[in-house]
Amino acid sequence: MIRQRQHPDATQATTRLEAFTDGVFAIAATLLVLDLTTHELGKVDSDAQLWSRLGGMGELFLNFALSFVLLCLLWMVHVQQFAHIARVDATLTWLNSARLLFIVLVPFATGLTTQYSEYVAGRLAMPVAFFLAILFSWVQWQWARAHRETLMPDMGEAEAVASGRGALSALLIAGVVVVLAPWVGSVAFLLFALDGLLTRALQGKSA
Repeated sequence: MIRQRQHPDATQATTRLEAFTDGVFAIAATLLVLDLTTHELGKVDSDAQLWSRLGGMGELFLNFALSFVLLCLLWMVHVQQFAHIARVDATLTWLNSARLLFIVLVPFATGLTTQYSEYVAGRLAMPVAFFLAILFSWVQWQWARAHRETLMPDMGEAEAVASGRGALSALLIAGVVVVLAPWVGSVAFLLFALDGLLTRALQGKSA
């Protein structure tokens, strides 16, 4: 069931954009499981062998969980943004579409990172996909903030800037993950656990 639009000034275009975005996020998150379901365990003759084969899928499970959690976090950012955005224009719609372009690539990029983790390009696929999705999420909010009189009429400049600190924090961490991923692989994504602390630090600095 599609969530109900909360903003009293929301237009039909805004509601449809949200519904489309929700659907894309849901499909991308669901497609992540295909890597698990298509993985061949080979011939299994005992419980011990089955547990051993499942243990050998550790990296697959890790990347699946990381991508799923990050997709959920990005969707939560989308929900928070559109709680304030009352109207959309052509630029905002295209920026949102650019974000979704990289969201739908996440399952493919996750598979590449898992299957070709011995190569630098493979280790970078997943981090780069998330970095670009987060980048367009941040740019989208900056556009909405710059045109808040039209797109976010009930939000002041100071509040809009403060609300954008979360997206900026995620963008900075995603950039560091891209730099570290060739050396430490998917473990670099654990840096997102620091997102809350960095967001508060950025908000404190701007206060």
